[in-house]
Amino acid sequence: MAKARLNIQAPPASEPEPPRFGSRDEPLTVSELTENIRDVLSGAFSEVWVVGEIANFKKHQNGHLYFTLRDKECPLPSVLWASRLTRLRFELQDGLEVICRGKIDVYPPHGKYQLLVEEILPRGQGALELAFKQLKEKLEKRGWLDPNRKKPLPSYPSRIALVTSPTGAVVRDMVRIIRRRWPPAQIILCAVSVQGDRAVPEIIHAIERVNRLRCADVMIVGRGGGSTEDLWVFNDEKLAEAIFRSEIPIISAVGHETDFTIADFVADRRAATPSEAAEMVVPDREEILNALRKVLRRMTVRVTERIRHAMEILKRLAHRRVFRSPLDLVHDRAQRLDELSDRLNRAALQTLNNTEQRLLGLAARLEGLSPLKVLSRGYSITQREGEAGLLRSADEVRVGDRLITRLAEGRVFSRVESSESPR
Repeated sequence: MAKARLNIQAPPASEPEPPRFGSRDEPLTVSELTENIRDVLSGAFSEVWVVGEIANFKKHQNGHLYFTLRDKECPLPSVLWASRLTRLRFELQDGLEVICRGKIDVYPPHGKYQLLVEEILPRGQGALELAFKQLKEKLEKRGWLDPNRKKPLPSYPSRIALVTSPTGAVVRDMVRIIRRRWPPAQIILCAVSVQGDRAVPEIIHAIERVNRLRCADVMIVGRGGGSTEDLWVFNDEKLAEAIFRSEIPIISAVGHETDFTIADFVADRRAATPSEAAEMVVPDREEILNALRKVLRRMTVRVTERIRHAMEILKRLAHRRVFRSPLDLVHDRAQRLDELSDRLNRAALQTLNNTEQRLLGLAARLEGLSPLKVLSRGYSITQREGEAGLLRSADEVRVGDRLITRLAEGRVFSRVESSESPR
């Protein structure tokens, strides 16, 4: 690129010599010389356009931006005052090539000249295009554009909030489409500005208010078509944050099909136009009614078939004997019960007889072992009176003991007068 230089020519001989600054007798102070240089430079370079690459970028706490414009050979200290930032559409950063408009000034404390920037543009692309790209990349890093975090839209919303301008064809079209497609839905109009300085805070306030009151199931935020500058409201970072923070699903419907804004990427769904958003937010009543009619027809056919099949089964059952003569089954069961009762009685009697025979046999055996049987053969049993034990030896008694002798028939009471031991 050809270098532009200030062309300074010697004045004609007829013109007076240029003023001189200071003399040997009245020299200037450094501050005075600096101020003179400042006046000359600011007058000669009151408006310049310069291109360069940003380096050493720094944003001061008071809002002023300080950076260096440089090329391969020279650096140029530059400053952009905070009061000028409202015109800046994109973010400055090191390595960004820009075109700056401003004036040359001298900063006395350093004695260096600098560029006071009035306007700054990105080199090779528009400021709005760069700002859009920078903000989109920034929000992508935050995860705000992640499809996995987007909320689903309700299938049958009962309340729909329209955050848009209250005038114009856009809001009328959306209301008309929603009422036609889904009459039960209640429409809540949140009137806001959609361009200008008031637009962003009004839209943010509307979104936050709907969330706070929980007065809607879903929101449509948008406006009709316009220029890039007209739609720029929806590329605001604060508005993007409000959309991201919303607990209620939001459909972004800004401009026409070819228009894309940051709000479109952050919202839970994007509609190419506001009319498409109105169609997207509610189901079509006619489609649902047609679907229900089809279901009703299928159900009618199925139920009719089931009834016909049940009738055939009922007819077959009606011809069975159990239904023609139901008491026959009762009589059969009664007869069977009598038979079983007789068998049970016979079995019980047989069991009793068998048990009785066994008892008689056991009694005979027991009687054969009874001591009473022995007594019938002339033997006797003797006990000391008052004791249960039997006497087996004369040594077990003493003179004077009372004895009881049991015979086959009756008992004999006696007293011991003497005893003789077998020894």
